[in-house]
Amino acid sequence: MIGLIGINIYSCVVEGQPHRILLDTDVDTDDLFALLYILKLNKSIFDLQVLLARWTYIVNVYDAITGLMQAVTINTNAWTNAGHAVNQVYDILYMMGRDDIAVGVGGEGGILEDGAILPNVGGYLPIIEQGNGTAGYCRYRQAIPVGLRGKLDIDTNYGFRKSFLPQGSRRYSPLRQPTAQEVMIDKISAGPITVFIIGANTNSAIFLMSNPHLKNNIKHIYIMGGGVRSRNPTGCCPKNSSRSCQPRQCGDSGNIYTGYLSNPYAESNMFGDPFAAYQSYFMWDSFLSGVATSIMLRQNNSNGDNEFAEMEYMNITVITSNEPYGISDGSNPFFYGLKKPKFNLKRNGVHSGHVQTGLQDPFCIDGYTAEVSGREGVRVLVAVRAKRNRDKNSSLNREYFRSFLDVLNRQEQTGKFNLTTQFPHYREVIYTPDFKGRKLGKNVVFDMDMSAGDFLALFYLLKVPVEVINLKAILVTPTGWANAATIDVIYDLLHMMGRDDIPVGLGDVFALNQSDPIFPAVGDCKYNKAIPQGSGGFLDSDTLYGLARDLPQALGAENSVKYGAPRDTDHPELRQPLALEIWQSVIKSLETGSKVTILTNGPLTNVANIILSHRNLSSPIEDIFIVGGHISNQKTDKGNVINIIPSNEYSELNLFLDPLAAKTVFDSSHNITLIPLNVQRKVCRFKKVLESLHLTKKTPEALFARRYIFGEILGAVILAGNNSFLKTTYAANNVEVLATGAESEDGRIIIDQKRGSYVKVLENVDPMACYDSFANQLGDEKQSAVIGSFEEQRRIWSVPHK
Repeated sequence: MIGLIGINIYSCVVEGQPHRILLDTDVDTDDLFALLYILKLNKSIFDLQVLLARWTYIVNVYDAITGLMQAVTINTNAWTNAGHAVNQVYDILYMMGRDDIAVGVGGEGGILEDGAILPNVGGYLPIIEQGNGTAGYCRYRQAIPVGLRGKLDIDTNYGFRKSFLPQGSRRYSPLRQPTAQEVMIDKISAGPITVFIIGANTNSAIFLMSNPHLKNNIKHIYIMGGGVRSRNPTGCCPKNSSRSCQPRQCGDSGNIYTGYLSNPYAESNMFGDPFAAYQSYFMWDSFLSGVATSIMLRQNNSNGDNEFAEMEYMNITVITSNEPYGISDGSNPFFYGLKKPKFNLKRNGVHSGHVQTGLQDPFCIDGYTAEVSGREGVRVLVAVRAKRNRDKNSSLNREYFRSFLDVLNRQEQTGKFNLTTQFPHYREVIYTPDFKGRKLGKNVVFDMDMSAGDFLALFYLLKVPVEVINLKAILVTPTGWANAATIDVIYDLLHMMGRDDIPVGLGDVFALNQSDPIFPAVGDCKYNKAIPQGSGGFLDSDTLYGLARDLPQALGAENSVKYGAPRDTDHPELRQPLALEIWQSVIKSLETGSKVTILTNGPLTNVANIILSHRNLSSPIEDIFIVGGHISNQKTDKGNVINIIPSNEYSELNLFLDPLAAKTVFDSSHNITLIPLNVQRKVCRFKKVLESLHLTKKTPEALFARRYIFGEILGAVILAGNNSFLKTTYAANNVEVLATGAESEDGRIIIDQKRGSYVKVLENVDPMACYDSFANQLGDEKQSAVIGSFEEQRRIWSVPHK
C-alpha cells in the first residue's frame, strides 16, 4: 500500500549532502499519492533542488523522498499505458511547481534472439517476451484488468485527472521524449544514487544487464513487491466454523486476484516480469517510501532500523519457471528453438522449466518470491510486518498512516493550483448547436478505434453540413489502435467543434471470445499483440502524436455521461455510458421509419455486439460502411498484418484484431459497403494531401489536420461525398471472413460465390477528388470550431468574462 506512506522527520537534522534518488514507477494511483507525499517533504532536510543539465535530464518520481530528486522513469509494463502515464506525471509535477524535474519513458530498442540488448529498450514487454520492437504478447500483463478497475481507471485517475490536474507546457512529444534508459544512464553515471522501484523490474533489470560497469554507482535498490513466506491454501474455513462453511481464499496470499486459482503466491510487481526481478539486488517492502526514508536517515544502519516496519534478513529468490527444469514444451522462449540459450542461461538450470503461457495455466505458479538456501538466493533485508500506531486510540492502526496524512495536510510546499484555480477567470462552458429550422440529413453513427486517422475522419464528419450527415453518436472500440482512456480526446475534439451534445459510448475492451471465462475483466491479447506499444503504436495513438494536448479541454466532471471523462461511480448518471447503451438511446430517438448508417473505422467488435444483442437493436441499421479488410488479387498483393505477424500474409489489421466480430458482421444480412486496404493505399499520397490542405482557409480544424494524415478518412469522404465527383466504382462480391483461430489466416477475406455473403466493394476512387473534398470541407468556415485550442481556452480563462 504505497499510497499510505509517511515518516515523521520534521525535527530531524541531516548533515552533509542529500541522497540522490531515482524512482521507477508504473504510475498506479497509489504511486501518485506517494509522489505528492515526496514533493511535500521538508526542503531544509530533503533538498529537492535539481541541477540543470542537458535535454536528456530526466527525473524520477521517488527521488524527492530522501534528498536530491534526480529523475522519474516510467515502467510501461504494468497498470498504466505509457502515453497517459507520462502526461499525468508531467501535470502533477507542474501542479507542485516542479517543472525542473524531467521524466523518462519508453524507447524503441529490443532484445535479439541471441540475447543482445539493443540501446533504449523501452520496457514495454517483460524480458522473456521482448523481441526486436515493441509489439508482443501479454504473458504476465494479461492478469491486469484492461477496463474498469484496471488500466482504464488508472489511465484517467478514475475520471478525475482532467477535472483536477492543471495542464502545463510539458508533454510527451515524439522523437523528443527522453527514454527511460537514457535517463537511468545519465543519472546513475553521474555518481552514487539510490534506486526506488515501485512497479515491475523491467527497466532496472535491462539497465543492470546492459551497463554492468555502472552497477557500483547504485548505493542501494529498494523494491516494493514480493510475497515472501506465503501461506495460501486454495480453500479453507475459519476455526470453529460450522459444517455449512464455504471454503474461501485464506492465508497469507499473493495479490494476483484475477489468476488466484492458478497462482496463489505471486505479487504483481514481481509477477509483471519475474526474470527482471531475478536480476536485481532487492529489498521488498509494502510501504516502501516510509520505510526506506526512515532507514536512510540513520547512519550505519545495517539492520534496517526504522519507525514503520519490523525487518529481517532472508535468503530469497524469484521463481521464474516451474520444475522439472530442462523441459522443452515451447513455453520458454529463453530456450525453446534456440541452439544457445539467451543470456548464457543453463539448459537445466532454474530458469529452464515451464513458464506461464496463460492466466489460467494449470501448470504454473512462477513469478513469486521464495526463501531458499544456497547460491540461488540473495541475502536481503525484508520488511516482515508493519508497526502498529503508537497511539492506541487512533483509528489509523499503522504508524505510517498517520505520518502520510500529516505530510499531505501540511500547508508548506503545497500545490500551486488545480485546474479550477490555475486561471483567475476559469469557467465551464458547454457547447450545443442550434439546428432549428434545418432539415437534418442521413442519420450516422461513427464507430472508431481512436487511431489518429479516425480523429481526422471525425473532424470531417462534423464539418459536413448537417443537412447531409446528422452525426447521432460515436461508439468507441478499444480493441484497436488506442487504449480505452483515449476516449477523453474524443470529448475534447467534440468540445472544440461545439458538439458537446453528441453522446459517446465505450465498447468492450476485448475482442469477441478473448476475455477470460473465469474473470472477464481480464483476457488474452492474441490479436492486439500485433499493435506496437511504443512509437507508431499505442504511445502515439493515445497522445495523438503529442497533439492531443493542443485541443481545448472538455470539462463538466459533474456529468461525465454528457461531457466528461470515464467514470464508474455509485451514481449511474455520472458514469461513462457503454456502446450498447448509446446505441439503444439512438434507436429510441429515431422518428418512425428512420434508419441509421454505421461508419466503422476499426475492429468490428461494437457492430458485432449490436447484431448479436437483439434483432430489435440491429433492424434499424440501413447500411454499414467498413473501412478495412483486404481483397488480394494476386500473391504479391499482401495485407498489412504481415509486418508484425509474418505468417499472416493477406489479412488487414481491422479485421485481424477481431476476426470473429468481422465474420459475424459479414455473415449478417445487412447492406455492407467495404472500403478495402488496396483502395486506401491508392489514396495515401501524403504530399498531395498536404498540398490540398494548404489551399484551404486556415480554420483551426484544417491547421490541426495538416499535422498528420491517414487513410481512415476515406470512409467518411465516401459516405458523405458525391459519387460522380469522386469517380467511385464498385464491384459486387460474395466474401467470407476467416475466423478459425489460426493466427496465420484469421481476418483474411476469401471470395466465395457459394458460401460468401454479398458485399459491395469499393474498387476505385479519384484520390485528388478525395483530397479536395476533405480539404475544402475542413477549410469551410461553416460548422467550424467554436474554440480553437487549449491556448485559446487558456486566454479566455485569463481575462474577465464578457
